[in-house]
Amino acid sequence: MTTTETTPLSRRQGVALWRQIEQTIEAEIAGRRLGPGDRLPTEHALAERFGVNRHTVRQALAALEERGLVRVEQGRGTFVHDDPVAYAVRKRTRFSETIRRQNREPHSRLVRAATVAAEVAIARPLGLRRGESVILLETLGEADGRPISIASHYFPACRVPDMIQAYRAEESITRALVRCGIADYTRKSTRVTARLPSAEDARALHMPRSRPVLVAENLNVDPEGRPIEISIARMAAERVQLVFEP
Repeated sequence: MTTTETTPLSRRQGVALWRQIEQTIEAEIAGRRLGPGDRLPTEHALAERFGVNRHTVRQALAALEERGLVRVEQGRGTFVHDDPVAYAVRKRTRFSETIRRQNREPHSRLVRAATVAAEVAIARPLGLRRGESVILLETLGEADGRPISIASHYFPACRVPDMIQAYRAEESITRALVRCGIADYTRKSTRVTARLPSAEDARALHMPRSRPVLVAENLNVDPEGRPIEISIARMAAERVQLVFEP
């Protein structure tokens, strides 16, 4: 669709202009003129196309978003809603493998790395005392360039003191652990809740704070059953579908 195309609206049929725009875009989505994941033209381009002001366009886009037909990603634009990523939770859950299995391209970016004192909620499942040192790696996970999760990974510093350097070298939790002498690890438990995102997480995930995130707290153990990692992943609920597998 070109931005020079114009679509006249009726000002006499008793239907609000924003509603006519909503109906037109809805029809284009239903007819696959706009496909799943497609970016809509800018507000300015849509205003020119329909011969209205940008406020009227915003009303139409807000209605489409409310109905789940489009999503607005802060700083990126408005996109036709597409199928969520089916994220499998199993004994061995690996981000890159899960994303590639769905013919999507995974990417994980390190947002923060630090050695911090463990709070009780982190220390207890790792078998540590409050205040003991843990390695924190915060990563942003993407599928086809679209952010789907932000995760905080905590590791006992006494077990893997070189985890930060290892991750920077390998750009993978699994390979970094191997580099630190942990040949394998498995999922012991996953606890999932839902809440609204923090301002920081909403910015990272390019989503409004009015939309929920799924929060998955995962405990991983080494082959001897000793805790090696606890991760707290916040996932955009409309972009991810958790599938629990044996």
